[in-house]
Amino acid sequence: MTEGEMLKISVEEFSRIQRYMMLAEKDSEVYMAMKERYTDLKVILSASGVNLTEIDRIKE
Repeated sequence: MTEGEMLKISVEEFSRIQRYMMLAEKDSEVYMAMKERYTDLKVILSASGVNLTEIDRIKE
């Protein structure tokens, strides 16, 4: 898998997890589990040089 393919998958997953988080109750266990993955993806994308300003809808 190329770096570009990995970035594409990570951006898609980041978008998907945010959509799910917006549907969940913020104090639920499900939300907290998704937030862990959200944070992981945010770190990966930031370290890869992706500007999250436009794609980060949660902003936590």
